[in-house]
Amino acid sequence: MLRFIIERLLTMIPILIVISIISFAIIQLPPGDYLTTYIIQLEASGDSVSQSEIEGLKQRYGLGQPMHVQYFKWISGVVVGDFGYSFEWNQPVNTLIWERLGLTLVVSISSLLLTWIVAFPIGVYSAVRQHSPGDYIATFVGFLGLSIPNFMLALILMYGGYRLFGMSIGGLFSPEFVDASWSWAKFVNMLSHLWIPMVVVGTAGTAGMIRIMRNNLLDELGKQYVVTARAKGLSTVKLIFKYPLRLALIPFVSTVGWLLPQLISGSAVVSVVLNLPTAGPLLLRALLGQDMYLAGSFTFLLATLTVIGTFISDLLLAAVDPRITYD
Repeated sequence: MLRFIIERLLTMIPILIVISIISFAIIQLPPGDYLTTYIIQLEASGDSVSQSEIEGLKQRYGLGQPMHVQYFKWISGVVVGDFGYSFEWNQPVNTLIWERLGLTLVVSISSLLLTWIVAFPIGVYSAVRQHSPGDYIATFVGFLGLSIPNFMLALILMYGGYRLFGMSIGGLFSPEFVDASWSWAKFVNMLSHLWIPMVVVGTAGTAGMIRIMRNNLLDELGKQYVVTARAKGLSTVKLIFKYPLRLALIPFVSTVGWLLPQLISGSAVVSVVLNLPTAGPLLLRALLGQDMYLAGSFTFLLATLTVIGTFISDLLLAAVDPRITYD
């Protein structure tokens, strides 16, 4: 196991280097750059930009240099924790990322916990009580959750909240707490708003996990070792929790690889609809505005979390699945 961990960690280094190159290259692929977009916006508003001003902006933002020079300038800063400077926001990328990351973690982790807490028992019940009324209800709710887009559910909740209760349920804070410093009152206010994005973001994941848990557990319960254990008189509860449930948990563990990057990107469309101050809308705006250091840092961070998540998934799978060895 120790040798496997060391080998995987060493393999991650060249992978991350390649990812950083691809991430930066993708940001540079669209024609133009942030300066081009900025000039177009100025001209659209009726302001003229002289050539000297353009050259000054190029010099200020370092956009006149070749792409490989810009890449090495960016990646050398990333190594020491400096992700560059956001052109659009006129702030260091570190400041923009970390101030949004905390709230993104709150929304994503709460949605993840809701998904696991709800999907795990319902999926087990549906498998053990196959074709029961409860199984049919869970199946119907699962298909309903998968068929309704998250942003549509967000719009329905916002409309219902305003129509029935006369209140806006968007955002994570009430207007008086948006710019206030952190306090116990602000934390409680955030919790009172958190359930809406938690339900919206977690609905599709919960519905999908219920189906996955049910189908995997049904597959294990039909295998010969389970039939033999039943014939030997092993109790149903002990039988389910000893092996079949342990193997059916593999999908929950294997999803860590793609759940970690979701902590950063989140559901961008849902965040825009609900006006959530998370990282998703910031990433979307950086991509649209070709804010290359901000967009490149986000993209690189997403890919890095995917690599780390896959590594963690492999370790957890070895602990959960007795069939996996690293000899």
